[in-house]
Amino acid sequence: MADAPVGDDVYGDDPTVNCLEAKAAELLGQDSGLFVTSGTQGNLLAILTHCQRGEEYIAGTKAHAYLEEGGGGAVLASVQPQPIENQPDGTLDLKSVRAAIKPDDFHLAITRLFCLENTFFGTPLPMDYLSEAKALVSGNGLQFHLDGARIFNAAVSEGIAPDAIGGMFDSVSACLSKGLGAPIGSVLAGSRDFIQRARRWRKMLGGGTRQVGILAAAGLYALQHNIERLAEDHEHALLLAAGLGEIDELDVHKTDRRTNMVFISVPDSKRESLAGFMHDRGILVTVEENPIRLVTHLDIDRTGIHQTIDAFKDYFLRAA
Repeated sequence: MADAPVGDDVYGDDPTVNCLEAKAAELLGQDSGLFVTSGTQGNLLAILTHCQRGEEYIAGTKAHAYLEEGGGGAVLASVQPQPIENQPDGTLDLKSVRAAIKPDDFHLAITRLFCLENTFFGTPLPMDYLSEAKALVSGNGLQFHLDGARIFNAAVSEGIAPDAIGGMFDSVSACLSKGLGAPIGSVLAGSRDFIQRARRWRKMLGGGTRQVGILAAAGLYALQHNIERLAEDHEHALLLAAGLGEIDELDVHKTDRRTNMVFISVPDSKRESLAGFMHDRGILVTVEENPIRLVTHLDIDRTGIHQTIDAFKDYFLRAA
């Protein structure tokens, strides 16, 4: 990062940013990329670019782009969300999606965009489902956006290249932080025309930056070195789930397609002091309600997994 060649990204002459955007677009099966500060900004730019005021986007009721981004699509883009209940595996029932697409009636918002999230709570969306969703989108004249915060986890888990997933969509937002380990940033990828229009929106939102190659360098390193090693995080999550499954007081949520997340439920009577106990053991856990999400990443090794399992066991022995 300290040695990164830099320029003025507002004018498109930061060489490190340009290299990052080109690399990310290639990996994601798209023509062009745009470096943004966060996945939230990437998703908002996608909504702004695909949709006009008064139109709508379809997303899951538990999707990050609908539930966890401050209502930005509605507030800042003036685009109405149309939520559809997520199935347990993160998919949206495509019959329900088709039924939610508005007819050509000036009383109604125009349905413009269908958004999916992959992985969804750590579960990769099935490839055959993505193909069916793509067919629905194409048959109804919609745009197709992927909140791919963890698309690289999905690709590694499926044993496929990221572009096999990303290439199905009209746009993809992919995080460089999360398991890839960069301190900041995401890349929004799409067609050249799409990215040109998104770049204008990014400037309007205050996302134009100058010598930002010092940050882009970290993202570029992550893409060049840290994708394949995500498999280690997946192995560590399996190890963590197995170890925690030995604790009677814990309910470890089961899944056949685990990547880097383990969800657990703790009895209400034993949850209040859990975060403090773990903090004292050097383990950071957010404990607000069930289920509790535990996430593996490149800074956690097998020793750390075993330490975490032992800490949970000690906690429940103490609380017994």
